[in-house]
Amino acid sequence: MSKEPLQPQPDPPPAHRLTVLLPMPFSHGFDYRASEPFAPGTIVRVPLARQHRLGVVWDPESPVAQGPAAPPDRLKAVEAVLPLPPLRREMRRFIDWVAGYTLAPAGAVLRMALPPHIVTAAPPTQWLYHATGRAPTRLTPARERVLALFADGGGSTLAEVVSRARVSESVVRSLVGQGVLARAKAAIDAPPPPPDPERPGPTLSPPQAAAAERLSRAVREGGFQPILLAGVTGSGKTEVYFEAIAEALRQPGGQALVLLPEIALTSQWLDRFHARFGARPALWHSDLSRGARRRTWHGVADGTVRLVVGARSALFLPFSALRLIIVDEEHDPSYKQEDGVCYHARDMAVVRASIERIPIALASATPSLETLMNVERGRYERLDLVDRHGGAEMPRIAAIDLRRAGPEPGQWIAPALAEAISQTLARGEQVLLFLNRRGYAPVTVCRACGARLECPHCSAWLVDHRYTGRVVCHHCGYTIPRPRTCPDCGGEDNLVPCGPGVERLAEEVAMRWPDARSAVMTSDTVTRAGTLRELVARIEAGAIDLVIGTQIVTKGYHFPRLTLVGVIDADLGLRGGDLRAGERTYQQIMQVAGRAGRAERAGRVFLQTYDPDHPVTAALIAGESDAFLAREADARRRAGMPPFARLAALLLSGKSEDAVRAAAHALARAAPRKEGIDIFGPAPAPLARLRGQFRYRLLVKARRDVALQAFLTAWVGTVRIPASVRLRIDIDPQSFQ
Repeated sequence: MSKEPLQPQPDPPPAHRLTVLLPMPFSHGFDYRASEPFAPGTIVRVPLARQHRLGVVWDPESPVAQGPAAPPDRLKAVEAVLPLPPLRREMRRFIDWVAGYTLAPAGAVLRMALPPHIVTAAPPTQWLYHATGRAPTRLTPARERVLALFADGGGSTLAEVVSRARVSESVVRSLVGQGVLARAKAAIDAPPPPPDPERPGPTLSPPQAAAAERLSRAVREGGFQPILLAGVTGSGKTEVYFEAIAEALRQPGGQALVLLPEIALTSQWLDRFHARFGARPALWHSDLSRGARRRTWHGVADGTVRLVVGARSALFLPFSALRLIIVDEEHDPSYKQEDGVCYHARDMAVVRASIERIPIALASATPSLETLMNVERGRYERLDLVDRHGGAEMPRIAAIDLRRAGPEPGQWIAPALAEAISQTLARGEQVLLFLNRRGYAPVTVCRACGARLECPHCSAWLVDHRYTGRVVCHHCGYTIPRPRTCPDCGGEDNLVPCGPGVERLAEEVAMRWPDARSAVMTSDTVTRAGTLRELVARIEAGAIDLVIGTQIVTKGYHFPRLTLVGVIDADLGLRGGDLRAGERTYQQIMQVAGRAGRAERAGRVFLQTYDPDHPVTAALIAGESDAFLAREADARRRAGMPPFARLAALLLSGKSEDAVRAAAHALARAAPRKEGIDIFGPAPAPLARLRGQFRYRLLVKARRDVALQAFLTAWVGTVRIPASVRLRIDIDPQSFQ
């Protein structure tokens, strides 16, 4: 029997080597092979350690791809290309830049842009019925009404058919049985109603209109244009940048991003946006459900979501056609992310705008010194709104010297402020008392032995919360019922609260003004956006006479009847060694003072202080914002501190204090000497124990012309840190705890 000649086998397709970055804490990508050269940005599924992982094909020239190449015979194959829009080149460059600047793993930065549990989550589905084109065996009036619903070729749920055709479910099922109707699963998600940029907004004053036109022109022109929108509280900055948003939405497919601090606390802002654009924007923050975030992520990526309002993490959404970024309250310290990837959202927003070649507006009534220095150096343009909207006047600010005219023992409201409160309530106006201290009392002390209730996991006192009957650590969340006996000496009923919190202040208000309708506004009492919205509506409607609040009351609220603000402890933010203490105290008090007198009634502000001559307090009373900031800048310049130098913090933490201390000293000994760089420490961090972890800190100060990241990378790379000790590097630290 003759054999068939062997047929030549086709050559296997050439294998293409790809670098894939995974959204995991890796600083480099992994090499894979594919049968075709997928373009950078393609989102793929790849194997890794017997698991299937989401990843992105990365650029060959990126630092992510510069590691040692794996041998060709060890390359695993890309498993699948996922049906997702590719990650744009600008977004990949932004991720590389953030990783390089913050010294964070590139994969950890990618995870913020490509959260796997959000990206790959299956959309919710529903059964939709549609006509097949077949005729029923018998056409009854009920069946005729059902078929009329599908004349346009669309689909409907069973409930919609039953309701609109006024038939029973059995009629629909009989048509399915005859093949007249068919059903199929379909995603529930629908694009959100688009904002209407042509919807008329409020009439702007000439200065507002000029600022709005400048921002709108920047959007029309395109290109990187950083602009500071500085305006006193109540000057209408929001309405001004709304016009720039409208211009961005007029661009083909144009999208806009608005960053707000504490996004869950923005009910008034959302109402104003809806009034201007006839729709609500998409939201992005950690309190949203996974489904809501999935819809927003996919809508941003495919362009169906045109505007996002979000917290700092919204900066990493994969916009398809971003045309404008707004950073509202740009001075707010909550823009700094201090866990995981340590970054400042305001500064990274400027970087993203630069990479995207789009304008960015930074809005604030109290701009940060860093932003003001960028204006002075000619890097940012500045637009000013110097007057309040509608002719309202800025409130008068006065100090109450607690050394000479303080409250009675056991009380916290000085007589002068108490008299002003009584007069204001008698006129039917509203009062705001500000104390940036949650709970009832910051410290609980035993009268017998002097012991204080301390957190077992942190170097911090437990805060008494009378509303819940518990004492709480505000750092780690540890909480226990308020004890009756001292844990040190065992004495009963000897534990007493020391110092005021907002709950204790509310107790005094209820005693002094029993007929006043009061409300406490803190992150403890307002835990959900709906609760806050209801409280804000009651204050707006005049159903609340006296508001007692912490820093969340400073976030841009507009209460027309509110005419008196009392700051119970104006010195609180000035304590401690924070280099920005004076600037932040000035900003915070100016912001809370700005809640008073925003309509036709004049406003007054009283600052209770033990040091009325302090430069911050004196500047607030005199209204000398420029002079104060000039003095602050001069002090920072002479001390060689930001924004005239750069800082980096190296924080080591672990469960063993000895191991952490040894690692910190080993790191310090290995520090190279370099001109223009000073290293301080190591020393225990001010909060020496946090969540059961001991903490040591080193601080690096560098001249602005020194390559700080390169220095840190080379230094840290020479030291082996034990696995039991974690090292976190924070470039441009904002907190020094």
